Amino acid sequence: MNSKKVSDTTVGRFFSGRLAVLFSALCLYIILSSLIRVIFLIWSAANVDFNLVAILRAFGTGFLYDLTMGLMFLLLYQIYLLLVPKKWIGSLADRIITYVYLALIFIIIYFSLLAEIPFWDEFGIRFNFIAVDYLIYTYEVVENINQSYPLPFIIGVLVALIIGTFVLLIKTNKFKNTFTDKIPLKKRAAYLLPTLMVTVVLGITMKNKFADFSNNKVVNELGKNGAFSFIAAFQANELDYMTFYPSLPEKKAYSVLKQHLLQNNQSYTSKQWDDISRNTTGSTEQRPNIVLVTIESFSGEFLKAFGNKDNITPNYDRLATEGIFFTQLYATGTRTVRGMEALTLSVPPTPGNSIVRRPDNGNLFSIATVLRTKNYHPYFIYGGDGYFDNMNNFFGGQGFDIVDRDRGNPLSDEIKTKRFSIEDSEVTFENAWGICDEDIYRQSIKYADESSRQKKPFFQFIMTTSNHKPYTFPAGKIDLPQGDRNAAVKYTDYALGKYLAEARQKPWFKNTVFVIVADHCASSAGKWEINIEKHHIPAVIYNLGKAEKIDRLASQIDVMPTLFGYLGWNYDSNFYGKDINQTKPGDERAFLGNYRTLGLLKNNQFTQIDDRKKIKQFQVAADQQSLNEIRTKNNALVDETIAYYQTASVRFRNGKMKEKH
Repeated sequence: MNSKKVSDTTVGRFFSGRLAVLFSALCLYIILSSLIRVIFLIWSAANVDFNLVAILRAFGTGFLYDLTMGLMFLLLYQIYLLLVPKKWIGSLADRIITYVYLALIFIIIYFSLLAEIPFWDEFGIRFNFIAVDYLIYTYEVVENINQSYPLPFIIGVLVALIIGTFVLLIKTNKFKNTFTDKIPLKKRAAYLLPTLMVTVVLGITMKNKFADFSNNKVVNELGKNGAFSFIAAFQANELDYMTFYPSLPEKKAYSVLKQHLLQNNQSYTSKQWDDISRNTTGSTEQRPNIVLVTIESFSGEFLKAFGNKDNITPNYDRLATEGIFFTQLYATGTRTVRGMEALTLSVPPTPGNSIVRRPDNGNLFSIATVLRTKNYHPYFIYGGDGYFDNMNNFFGGQGFDIVDRDRGNPLSDEIKTKRFSIEDSEVTFENAWGICDEDIYRQSIKYADESSRQKKPFFQFIMTTSNHKPYTFPAGKIDLPQGDRNAAVKYTDYALGKYLAEARQKPWFKNTVFVIVADHCASSAGKWEINIEKHHIPAVIYNLGKAEKIDRLASQIDVMPTLFGYLGWNYDSNFYGKDINQTKPGDERAFLGNYRTLGLLKNNQFTQIDDRKKIKQFQVAADQQSLNEIRTKNNALVDETIAYYQTASVRFRNGKMKEKH
C-alpha cells in the first residue's frame, strides 16, 4: 500500500496528514496523564482499597477527563486547522502559528503535570481550590517554590521536555505531514467537525463529581485529571449551601441547632426562632492579657504526649504538663484560614472559601466583639504580608490592629484600624512565607510592652510561619538540618520556648494567659475524604495557675469559649463554639471539613455531607485510622449535622453573623 493510500485512511489522516501534530499532541497528553495516574497509584498504595473494578473504573473515568482536557487544550488549534485556507498550508505564517501555539500548550501541559507531583505529596489530592488561591498570591507561591525546590533545575527540565517533544515530532515527520498535506476544506471538516463536537460535548457534560464514586479518597482522586479539577475548583470556589447540600426546613434546622448550642450556664435572650443569642453567666471575672499563638501545621502527632518518640517538641510537652491541655481537640479544616475562622468566629467550616477570604466579612460577631466589652486592645500579628488570604482585611474588619510585613498592599477603604509594618531592621531571618518565629515573637513582646505602658489589657492573635515548607529557619538554633519537616517542628518549638522565657522577664507576664494551638495538621492526605486523625491538634492554656487535662472531645471552635469560661466571664454569645467544661455530657462534638465535604464527629460516629447532597455515616475506630460505613443511619445525628452547617452557612450569607448594634 503506498503512502498516499495510507494517508487517505482515517488513521492515516489523523497521524500522517494535516492533522498529524494535533492528534499526536493529544495522544501524548493522554499517555503522560495516564502515567501520572499510575505513579500516584503506586505512591499512595497504602491508602488504596485494591478493588480491581473500582481501580479500572477510576482509570476509565480518568481517560475521559484526560481526553476532555487534551481536546480543550487544543481547541483553538482545531478551529485554526479547520478554517485556514488551503493555499496557506505550509506557509511561513502557518508554521509560526503552529510552533508558537504548540510551544505555549506544551508549557502549560508539562507545568501542570509536574506541579501535580508536589501538590499530591502535600495534600494527597488533585488540584483543588488551594491551587486556585495560589494563582492570586504569586509572590508567596513563587518564592516558596524557589526556596523549596531547585527552580533552575525545574525550568531546565521543563525546557528540555518541550524541546524533546518538538524533536520527537520532527523525527517522526509529524510537522512535515502537517505542513505538506494540502487537504481541502471539505475533507478537513469531515474529520474536524466531529472532533470539535466531541470537544464541546465533553466540555459541557464532564463534571468533576463523576469521579467521586467510592468511599476511598485516593481511588476517587486517581480517576480525576489535575487540570480539569483545577477548572472545576475555580468555578466552584464558593458553594451555596442550600443549592448543593442536604437541608432541613429552616425552622426545624434552628430548632435542632438550639437544642445543642446551649451550655449549662447559658440562656437564650430571645424567643425569636432564628435568634441564637445567649447570655453566658460566669463567676468572679479575671481580665488578664491574652496571647493566642496559632502555630502553623502543628499536628498532634509531633508531641510526646501523643506517642512521638523523636523529642522534637520538649517545650510544648512541658507546657502540656504545666497548663490546661486539650487531648481530644480537632481542627475544623486543613488550611490556615480555616483555623483563623474557627478560633476567631467560633463557627463550623462553611463550604467553599473560608469566611476569612470572602467579601463582606467585616463586623462579624467574633471574639473581638466579646473582647471589646472587656476593654481589650486586639492585635493581629503576622510575619508575612497579611494581604495573603485576605487576612488583614478580615482581622481589620473585626477591629484588630494589624502588625505585618507590609509589601505595599493596602487595607480596604472600610478598614479603620491601624496597621504597623515590621521593618527590615527588625528581621533576622525571612523566607517566602514570612519572618522566622523568633522575630514574630519579638514583635509580640514589643507590642505587649507598649500596651503595658499604656495600662491597657491586650489581646494578641499571633500567626507563626516557620513550620511551613520550605522549612527554613535561622542557622545554629537546633541540631537538625534545614528543609526537613521535623527540623522545622523542632525550631518552632525552640522559638516558642525562647519566647516564653523572655516573656517571663516582663512585668506583664504574671498577668498574661497564653493559648497555644495549631491552625491545622501538617498533612490531610489519607484514605478517606476526611481523615479524622489528620485533624487532631494540640492546644494548651498556659499561665492560668492550673495544670489539668481536658480529655473530652472538643472542636477548634470551642477553644476561646472554654478560655472565657476559665476566666469567669459574663458575656453575650452568638458563637457555635461552647465552653467544653459547661457542655452537657454526651453533647461533645467536633466539626471537620474541607472546602466541599463537611462532617460532625460525635460519640464515635462520623456524619458526612457533601455538595452532591449525599449523606454518609461511619463508625470510627478507636485509633481513628479507619471508618466503617453505617447502612442504617442515626437520623438524629444527620439532622444535627445538617442543622449546624446549614444555619452557619445561611447566617453568613444573609448577614445574621454581623454584630448587633
